Amino acid sequence: MTSIDAPTRTRSFIDLRAWVADATAADASGDAFLSARASLPLAGGPITVGLIALPAGTGRVDAMPADEFVIVESGAVEIEQDGRVIAMTEGDSIVLRGGAAFGWTASSESRLIYMRRTGGSAGDGTIIPIDIHAPLAPSGAPLAELLVGPTPSCRNFTDYKSEDGEYMAGTWDSTPYHRRPMTYGHYELMYLLDGSVTFVDGDGAEGTFSRGDIFLVEQGASCSWDSQVDVKKIYAIYRPV
Repeated sequence: MTSIDAPTRTRSFIDLRAWVADATAADASGDAFLSARASLPLAGGPITVGLIALPAGTGRVDAMPADEFVIVESGAVEIEQDGRVIAMTEGDSIVLRGGAAFGWTASSESRLIYMRRTGGSAGDGTIIPIDIHAPLAPSGAPLAELLVGPTPSCRNFTDYKSEDGEYMAGTWDSTPYHRRPMTYGHYELMYLLDGSVTFVDGDGAEGTFSRGDIFLVEQGASCSWDSQVDVKKIYAIYRPV
């Protein structure tokens, strides 16, 4: 896979578990949830993606600065807001709306991956868990001219969508399909709940992701998609209108 440290690299897919394993978060100054972080070197814009390295213990966030999708990469965290407690272990995810105030407790050192969108409408301070058991409804399939083989059956449930419709998170599944390369006009962070998928980017680099993997496709990347089995995933997408 192309190094994510190369300043002139081709935009591509990034294995976030592999990146997190080598990332070093900044020393916490203030609450660790907001400050003990490391960020991917992405192109400038409203999206930042990276690591939150929580120590064992507790903390409190007075107000989230922007809407943020968060998924637990390892460990266990409880998020408490107004008496409501959300217990999260590996693979669980939530959206923290801008303005959200909450307490957190980590029973051991825990590593979270975040995707923050700045510059949107002011958030309402709510916290939205991603429900992987929500009923899925039929959704659009890939463009016919990009498909190699039959059109898949795709389904979706959106737990969260920003007021402008540009930032969203939820759950999606699909029957197998092979899609030729397309240029992504959006960022998409994915966590595979079932199945596997192989990407090939514009430089010919190939990567296969399977159940439990967390990865990002960058805006501007040209990637194919090849899933030989049914796939289900959690997603967080930023797609500018």
